[in-house]
Amino acid sequence: MAERLQKIIAQAGIASRRAAEGLILEGRVTVDGQIITELGGKYDSSRHKICVDGKPLTFTENKVYYLLNKPKGYLSTAKDERGRRTVLDLLPEVKERVYPLGRLDNNTEGLLLISNDGDLMNGLLHPRYKVNKTYVARVAGIPTEKALDKLRQGIKLEDGMTAPAVVQLLETADSEAKVASPAFSSAPCPCC
Repeated sequence: MAERLQKIIAQAGIASRRAAEGLILEGRVTVDGQIITELGGKYDSSRHKICVDGKPLTFTENKVYYLLNKPKGYLSTAKDERGRRTVLDLLPEVKERVYPLGRLDNNTEGLLLISNDGDLMNGLLHPRYKVNKTYVARVAGIPTEKALDKLRQGIKLEDGMTAPAVVQLLETADSEAKVASPAFSSAPCPCC
């Protein structure tokens, strides 16, 4: 069955779909000996010889899934060009090529799903599927209803407005509060 080249590369565990697009644009992918540099081509991995950096793709049906409680100080990525610690550094025993499904900020802790299942990753993260995510943040001080209303209307960031958020105050203690915000994957978390 013909599928987009970046999807085939992701299924082989070489890179995420987005990273596979970069490999294609960089001219590092060949199909039947021809260098491919344009996105959108569809191929059948059982009929075409697809190589990345000269190495033929091999496919494994062994899908793996890990739940990781990410601590602060680790990036939610497979590798970092600046040599910073990533969540995969916490999983040295994992032999498969896996990727975090989603992101948490470096200074944030929380649950991450890590897998080599590209279809699952796409289904959870692509905005068209509108998979609900809930963010819980502990904040300094106790936000007023007026402050929460600003989040509910959307706030302006350097790169534009956030989507309006559903925000609720979960609990307060001393001089901090815990707030929750369910958000769709197509919008950044407005409260963190």
